[in-house]
Amino acid sequence: MADRTATPHPLTEPGVWIERIGDRVFPPHLPALFLDRDGTINVDTDYPSDPAEIELRPQMLPAIAAANRAGIPVVVVTNQSGIARGYFGWSVFAAVNGRVLDLLRDQGMFVDMVLACAYHEAGVGPLAIPDHPMRKPNPGMLIEAGKRLALDLQRSLIVGDKPADMQAGERAGLARGWLVDGEAAVQPGFAIRPLRDSSDLGDLLAAIETQGRDNRS
Repeated sequence: MADRTATPHPLTEPGVWIERIGDRVFPPHLPALFLDRDGTINVDTDYPSDPAEIELRPQMLPAIAAANRAGIPVVVVTNQSGIARGYFGWSVFAAVNGRVLDLLRDQGMFVDMVLACAYHEAGVGPLAIPDHPMRKPNPGMLIEAGKRLALDLQRSLIVGDKPADMQAGERAGLARGWLVDGEAAVQPGFAIRPLRDSSDLGDLLAAIETQGRDNRS
C-alpha cells in the first residue's frame, strides 16, 4: 500500500480534507459519479479505523468501473464524525482511505477526488461545529468538487447508504441519486432510486453509460 501519511494532509481547514487523486485530466462541464464511502464503497464497520479490516462492497465495483470507462470523474464525499468525536485522527483516516483506494486500484478502478468532513455537533475543540456546510446533508463537498473539477452538477449522479447522501445531492442541484438498500422516492427536481439488487444496479450502470455517451456526442 502506498504511504500517504508521509506527506502533509490535504486539509483546507481543521475539519475538511480535499485530495485530488491521480493525474487524469477532464474537460469542463462533465457530470461526476459522487459516492459515499463507508457503507457504499466499503463495508461499514462503524467508524472504520483499521486498514486491515477494510473490505470493498462488490456491488459498487461495476459502477466505479463504468464511470472510469465513460471518462466520468469519480468523487468520494464522506462524513467522518469519528475524527470530531476523538475516536481517531486524520492520520488514521489517511491510512484507511489509502487502503480503500489501493483495493480499488488492485481491481483496476480509480477515484479522482476525495472530500471528507470531520465536523460534528458532538465533536471536541475546533471540530465541534453543528450543521457545517461541508457536512452532509449539506451540499458543500459536492459544490466544492464541482468548482475544482468544473463539473456539471445537474447531470451528476450520487450513490450513498443514508438519506443524508440523497439530501446533499438534491441540495447541490443533482437530479438523481441511488440509495443503497433504500426505497424509491420522487420529489420535485430530484429522484431517489433504490440500489438493492442486480436490476437496480443495471439502472445505475445505464445512467452512467448514458452520461458517457452524452459527453462524446
